[in-house]
Amino acid sequence: MNESLPPADRILASLGQAAFVWDIATDRMIWSEHVAAVFPDIPPERLATAAEFSNLIEPQRAVRSDALVPSPAAQSGEGAPYRIEYGVRANTSAQVQWIEETGCWFAGPDGRPLRAQGIVRINNERHARDEQLVKLSQNDPLTGELNRTHLIASLAEIIEEAVRFRTNCAFMLIGIDHLARINDAFGFDVADAVISEVAGRIRTRLRGCDVLGRFSGNKFGLVLKNCTVDDMSVAAERFLAAIRDEVVPTRSGPVSITASIGGVAVPRYARSADEAINRAQETLEACKSRRAGSFALWRPNVEREAQRRVNIRVTDEIVTALNERRITMAFEPVVGAKARDAAFYECLVRMEQDDGQVLLAPDIVPVAERLGLIRLVDHRVLELVVAELAASPATQLSLNISPDTTMDPDWWTSIETLMHAHPGVGERLIVEITETVAIQDVDDVRGFVTRLKNFGSRIAIDDFGAGYTSFRNLRKLGVDIVKIDGAFVQNIARIPDDRAFVQTLIDLARRLDIKTVAEWVQDEEAATMLRDWGCDYIQGRLIGLASSQRPWQQPATTVLPAAG
Repeated sequence: MNESLPPADRILASLGQAAFVWDIATDRMIWSEHVAAVFPDIPPERLATAAEFSNLIEPQRAVRSDALVPSPAAQSGEGAPYRIEYGVRANTSAQVQWIEETGCWFAGPDGRPLRAQGIVRINNERHARDEQLVKLSQNDPLTGELNRTHLIASLAEIIEEAVRFRTNCAFMLIGIDHLARINDAFGFDVADAVISEVAGRIRTRLRGCDVLGRFSGNKFGLVLKNCTVDDMSVAAERFLAAIRDEVVPTRSGPVSITASIGGVAVPRYARSADEAINRAQETLEACKSRRAGSFALWRPNVEREAQRRVNIRVTDEIVTALNERRITMAFEPVVGAKARDAAFYECLVRMEQDDGQVLLAPDIVPVAERLGLIRLVDHRVLELVVAELAASPATQLSLNISPDTTMDPDWWTSIETLMHAHPGVGERLIVEITETVAIQDVDDVRGFVTRLKNFGSRIAIDDFGAGYTSFRNLRKLGVDIVKIDGAFVQNIARIPDDRAFVQTLIDLARRLDIKTVAEWVQDEEAATMLRDWGCDYIQGRLIGLASSQRPWQQPATTVLPAAG
């Protein structure tokens, strides 16, 4: 044994450590006596030289020589310290031993490395902890699959590879159907068990090259390499069957589940991760709304793309119009069914374009609702309506608000501020909400109605008859007016079913002391029938369409006669 080695080699060996001296000039390595305890599967000749030892190292064989960087300490005789980590194994079938090497190296007169000495120690536990930390940062804690960030990164990498080598791949989004119902019925722990079970069922049906990750709460993303369009359909059915064919055992009992899948061929129809995700998401949502538990494949659609371009253009125009105060209103009269006197005016949103054209509400509202801009539009319309009411003390106006706005705290802040700034305005304001909103959550809507009524405002249900609101709910909400959907009104003179339906609505509303407005009244025959049935108000082409002029400021040049 070389005398330069420390005498405590047995202690080092018991700690999983070994000391060495590396004569760099000759490449010879001298180890402490019990080095075999550290490297039990490596023959002594493989440890005799640094070159032989480096052949056992991974992932970078040159890690030891690369650590010998120029340093004044190496030439001063003090030695330049270094610390490196690497894996060692005798052959490809052996398990990797993770090593931490700490030492100093010394330079010769020419400044080049001459000698190094130090200690190596087994560090498998720390490496395992590091690997676990990396895994936790990359994987979803519930399912153990990739998390969203690393799923998207893997998708981007695979798409880039597919483009480079001209191969076919697929990206799928698998959504568990009605998971919210399971949450409500059994609790989050059961829903988590379902998510974990679905992940396992998908995993067992994947190939080694496929990538699975949890995209969101109830969705999984799946990247299938070397997958054609035909292969996608086969694979999708395999996943769907795996999920639906067997119930999921949970602590609350067995749960039956299905899933829907939206898929897109890449890079054929998606050349980036964002594009693939957007198209798979779009297809999945369409699949769920059409037939839950099925698979749909994204395909080009000229009409859809054209509509999307229109949406983008209109969105930009709406934001610009809001900023430039080009959102305006038109006023449609609502008159008494008997005397034809003006009762109030419905305010309809308009948008003036740069070229002088005007977009109507049907062109603006649906796009604004889809793209989350409707609250901004409703805020502006509220300001305009209150300003009109403040300027015209004898006028009553109604405005429509979208479903999202009913629960918008900022809208409430605005209306409370405006009402306090203009006392008495609230008593001449009618707020119209759609029947769809009224039936979604009666308790929430009742709170909305109550707050408005505190200002003296009235509530109208718009398009009544298109949904399934019961008159009991109307009474519970404290609704003042129902506006009967014009789709039923416009044909009452010709279609007996519509006639019976409208007459029944009017009769029931009258018994509950709720006023009625018939929309889309187009001729005297219909107006007369509505008056005779007891309808309170009418509006439509017969009375006059919406105008940007303020009707209450115009001279009454034309007077509509009372029906009959």
